[in-house]
Amino acid sequence: MPEQDTAESALPLRAQGLSRSYGTLAAVDRLDLELRCGEVLGLLGPNGAGKTTTMQMLTGNLAPSVGSISICGIDLLKEPKAAKARLGYLPETPPLYPEFTVDEYLTLAARLHRVAKGDLAAAVEKAKARCGLSQVSKRLIGALSKGYQQRVGIAQAIVHNPEVIVLDEPTVGLDPNQIREIRALIRELGREKSVLLSTHILPEVESVCDRVQILHHGRMVYSDAIHALKQFRGGDGLLVGLRQPPQESEIAAIPGITGIQRVSDTMFRLYHDPDTDPTEAIVKSATGGWGLYQISPAQTSLEEVFVQLTQHEET
Repeated sequence: MPEQDTAESALPLRAQGLSRSYGTLAAVDRLDLELRCGEVLGLLGPNGAGKTTTMQMLTGNLAPSVGSISICGIDLLKEPKAAKARLGYLPETPPLYPEFTVDEYLTLAARLHRVAKGDLAAAVEKAKARCGLSQVSKRLIGALSKGYQQRVGIAQAIVHNPEVIVLDEPTVGLDPNQIREIRALIRELGREKSVLLSTHILPEVESVCDRVQILHHGRMVYSDAIHALKQFRGGDGLLVGLRQPPQESEIAAIPGITGIQRVSDTMFRLYHDPDTDPTEAIVKSATGGWGLYQISPAQTSLEEVFVQLTQHEET
């Protein structure tokens, strides 16, 4: 038992049975979440899925109705100051003061995070360097572009060198170049820290996350690595191109084929029993004049899986 307790306390962030209700509405319902050392975990879901409510609870800005949260083994509800000292948080709307310069604001953030007076200057310089802000340190935050303001928001979240970094929709409202820059920064942070990223942008998840958890109506409907997500519910299938396709009934008659989806006039996605490989049978049947020009494993896109998991109401 002691070994299990040690393993659990080593997790940078852990939530168990987390729920938040507003009257009869359950915004988050019995959520379990684990953020591991040195990973970027994507919390994914459509708008209204409960992502922001979850983030607010995990960072101590909103009390859960029930459930527990620990940060680096410290109970957030019982020891909030000690737990929050190990946490950096960028909310969806960055808490910026436009009348401050970058240096002034980051110095204030470091002081609020109780960085020792003798370490303030070094902490601010390090955060600026990591976020690409050194050249704008004397400029007013209100005069910066949206992308640079977002960088300042991330810098305030890491200025005290926390073990856990929580980012809520960090690229919303940015242009494509700014998005690329912020995603590169998040990947870099994930190599040294543990990062929890909330988003509804699918390319963001594929670009920066090691693992993903999907929320739908406040409940967790999926939790696994990115590569496993792409295979989830996709079925075992083949993408088959036929220049002169026969009737679908002829294709369906091939042994092992369990379903057919017509992708285009000449392209089909053929589903089959996971214990059966009908490739040879398809090739043999196609020699009868079907004009086979492609046969390859069908790849299920992240978007398709996301829709499968979130398009239906929970019963």
